[in-house]
Amino acid sequence: MTDPIRLSKRLIELVGCSRREAELFIEGGWVTVDGEVIDEPQFKVGDQKVELDKDAQATAPEPVTILLNVPAGMDVDTAMQSLSADTLSDEHRYGKRPLRGHFLRLTASADLQPKASGLLVFTQDWKVLRKLTADAAKIEQEYVVEVEGDMVAHGLNRLQHGLTHKGKELPPVKASWQNENRLRFAMKNPQPGIIAQFCEAVGLKVVGIRRIRIGGVSIGKVPLGQWRYLSGKEKF
Repeated sequence: MTDPIRLSKRLIELVGCSRREAELFIEGGWVTVDGEVIDEPQFKVGDQKVELDKDAQATAPEPVTILLNVPAGMDVDTAMQSLSADTLSDEHRYGKRPLRGHFLRLTASADLQPKASGLLVFTQDWKVLRKLTADAAKIEQEYVVEVEGDMVAHGLNRLQHGLTHKGKELPPVKASWQNENRLRFAMKNPQPGIIAQFCEAVGLKVVGIRRIRIGGVSIGKVPLGQWRYLSGKEKF
């Protein structure tokens, strides 16, 4: 029986690459151990069969952006800790393979409204992070808000043209009924608590808030507590 050694060392012996190339091959998901992708260079192997994909490239993995359908009230740190291959949405288990490195060096962006659920963005890509921060005032966000109570007369019109609530001027907002107890709001760079203020100003009480879209990116049918990757075709 062979004494266990690091996977990176075994790969060097197998294909004659450098240590850095071995690490890049492994971290990029190009190496299998007994048919299973292993992306940790320090993983110990003995007599298992180690193979390098014929299309392997010794390049650093592309930065990823993760779209999580976060449950209401979950804080950002807990949400980030929930990200793993196990919580990837079943409907989105195609194309990109989840790697250990995809869950490292992530930054949360575009904060949710207090106690809201829905789309939360985590990214390794500085271009995505810059877009969501520098252009926050230009990017429209869409929320579905469950409410109770009776809206005041001409409430939608008042929301769409701006109004005053408790001495504070509220900006105009796109608002429409989705059904008898759900409103849709679309706005740019919403400040914390603004949706609750909109609702209170027209006689409604918020029951729940869910963000469904940021710019051109929607959470879609991702189940609560699960996530998917941002595709190359999607733009915030």
